[in-house]
Formats: sequence, C-alpha cells, structure tokens
Amino acid sequence: MARESRPKALGSGQCSYKRITLIVCFVNIVIALFVLRSLYSSLYIYSNKDNVVKYTPDQIRKMEESDKIRRASEPIELVKLVKRIKHELSSDELLAELPRAVKHKITDEILQRLRSLRPNASISDQQEAVETWRKEKLKEAKTLAVGGEGLNSTLLQEEAGMLVKALESNWAALSEEIGLWIPTEVTNQEHDDKPEGVEDTEEEDQILAGRPLPPQCHAELHTDYDGAAVRWGLTHHKESAADCCQACLDQAKNAKPGEKKCNIWVYCPSENGCYSPDIYQHKHMECWLKFSEKPRLNFKNRYSEQYRDKHPKAPVMVPWVSGIISE
Repeated sequence: MARESRPKALGSGQCSYKRITLIVCFVNIVIALFVLRSLYSSLYIYSNKDNVVKYTPDQIRKMEESDKIRRASEPIELVKLVKRIKHELSSDELLAELPRAVKHKITDEILQRLRSLRPNASISDQQEAVETWRKEKLKEAKTLAVGGEGLNSTLLQEEAGMLVKALESNWAALSEEIGLWIPTEVTNQEHDDKPEGVEDTEEEDQILAGRPLPPQCHAELHTDYDGAAVRWGLTHHKESAADCCQACLDQAKNAKPGEKKCNIWVYCPSENGCYSPDIYQHKHMECWLKFSEKPRLNFKNRYSEQYRDKHPKAPVMVPWVSGIISE
C-alpha cells in the first residue's frame, strides 16, 4: 500500500511547479508591459515639455504690436482693385459675347426713347426714360430666355440670357459700351468763360499747349465739328490736343469689326472751359471722339451776331479745337 502512494505525490509536485512557472512568467509579462507604458508616457510628456515655449510679457507685447503693424500694412486697396479688375474682366467677356446686332438694336431703341422726350427735358427725365426702357427690355429678354416671345424672331434664347445678365448686373458696363452717358448732377446754367471786358477784343490766334500735332490730325483752331460720339468727352480728358488726336487714331486702329471708327476729334484747350449750347458745362481737357461719314461743322471761328443775340453767354470766338483724321 505504501509503494502505490508515491507516484501520486510525484505527479502532484510536477503540476504545482508548472503552475508556479506560468504565474511567474505572467507576472513578468505584466511588469514588462507596465514598464514599457511608463517609459512611453514619460517620453511623451518630456517631448511636450520641450515644445512648450514661455514668453515674457515684453515679448508678448512686441508680438501683438508686430501683428497690428502687419494688419495695418496689408494692401487692402490693392486687393479691392484686383477684385474690381476681375469683375470688369468678367463683364468685358460677357459684353464681348453679346452679339453686335443686339447692341446696335438696344442703342437705336434708347436713342428713339430719348428723342421722344420734349426738347427741354431735364436730366432726371432722361434718366427715368432710360431706366424705364431698361426694365421693359429686361422683362422682355427674360420672357424670351424661358421660351416665350421676346425681342424679335431672330434672337436666340442664349442671346436673350446674355442680355438679361447685361441689363441686370452689368448695366453700367453695357452703357459705356454703347456710348450712353447721362450725368447724375448737372448745373443747368450757362456760364461766361471769358473775363469781363476781354470778350470783344479776343484775338483769333491761339497757341496750343503740349507737343506738336501730327499732320494727319489736321488741327483747326476755333472749330467744332459735329458727329456721333464714339467716346464722351465729359468723362474723357487728355493733357493736350495732340493726345486727344492720338486717342482718336488709337480708337480707329483698335476698333472691332462693325464698330464706328473715330475720324473726328474735338478738344477743349481753354483752362476756363469751353462754351457749348447744350446743358453741360464743358471743362478744360475734354476730348470728344466722334464719327461721321460726312463731317459737318457746328461752329467755326466766330459765333455769329444772330447766334449771340439768342445766346448772350456765348463768347466771340469758338473755343474748341478740332480735326478730321486723314486716312
């Protein structure tokens, strides 16, 4: 009986040894993992501590001042200018895509609307007439753009869509493109641009300031030619008569097919402004670019006595200088 109990005791000892070994290994693994985690955490904290920078109050103040200076030196006006140029370029692209026939049609319609006004219509009446036309035409173009009846039977839907954009968001650019300009503020009062007592003794000779005019300008002193305005002088000023003539030459050279080419230039050389029977006050350096198949004189040299009787503020001599461009 005693011999049979020994093997059982030996087996029990082997089992306990294996369990102890496994427990020790498990404990070692846990300790190793804990140590690794601690090392990783300490390295992370140490790296973060290295990245933390402490600034003194004086350094913080200087950084704030530097930031203010940087903000103040930002080219705000330049950014605005770039945005405006981008908008103008997009407007120019839109207007360039608008068919020339459509531009001619709306020009004729606006002129017809203005001619229907009474002769002494005020600026506000003209503005109201043009704005009324614009609203009517915008409604008409929108109708055509969605498939209804519109401007005429030859106008395509995509053309009507472009016209809607031009009348709605690019009206100012379109107005300039077709040569329409109506001032917002005008003093409807004739002014005497000659000093008192000098009017009747004014000499006919006049010296033009600036560089000499090229021969092809054919400058004529005390002359005012008629013609359709290619560029309004009220908003188009040049330093000299030669520059005005050059602007006419450049416009004729760069005009697109079908556009009117400048062949008449009219310049105001007087520092006191130039008299004209219209409602506008014409100022020094105004440069009018005009076109006419058969140039016709408005005034030449002196205003007649009969004319001056009807217009007491008119000077003796025609103040304008003009020229017909030779081809």
